[in-house]
Amino acid sequence: MRTKKELVEVPENLIEIQEVKSVPMVGFGIYVKLWKAKHEIKGVTKGKDNPFFKSKYADLNAILDAVEPILLKYNLIILQPILEGQVVTQIIDIETGEKVESKLLLPILNDPQKQIAGVTYFRRATLQSLLSLQAIDNDGNELRDADKKEKLSEERFSSALNALAEGKVTKELLLDKFALTQDQIIKLAQL
Repeated sequence: MRTKKELVEVPENLIEIQEVKSVPMVGFGIYVKLWKAKHEIKGVTKGKDNPFFKSKYADLNAILDAVEPILLKYNLIILQPILEGQVVTQIIDIETGEKVESKLLLPILNDPQKQIAGVTYFRRATLQSLLSLQAIDNDGNELRDADKKEKLSEERFSSALNALAEGKVTKELLLDKFALTQDQIIKLAQL
């Protein structure tokens, strides 16, 4: 019977020992990192007031403060360029170049301030969507609930604006009772 020592003694030229290295899972690396980061990302603070809807929401800075340090820990960066008329939020793995992204088409507006406000809103929305963040602003809830409300034709909306000017109705009543279009909401906000 052979001893353990005899079994181990093999001429060096017969066995080549190779170092075993882990192989990254290309195509899955960014998803593993995002999965790990999602376990660390806590709720986003709704620290900003929306006086128009009398609600609170998490602004873009609060979202970035909550997620960016954790993503950076996993070598993931956030970029939010405007490409071909779209706000694009990209999370890029700086080690592999892999990325995930979310896009929203920007409306064409003639008012630069409104355009910039839209870009900021879309940056927030695409980042929340991409990371499935739980901070949901109530102005988004208003839009979702709008399907249950009666829509106003332009003629009826014009009459409602006259009633508002005469003090017969309030902005809040119009927003609560009717599903206004984006243009109608903008007109109402400008009063």
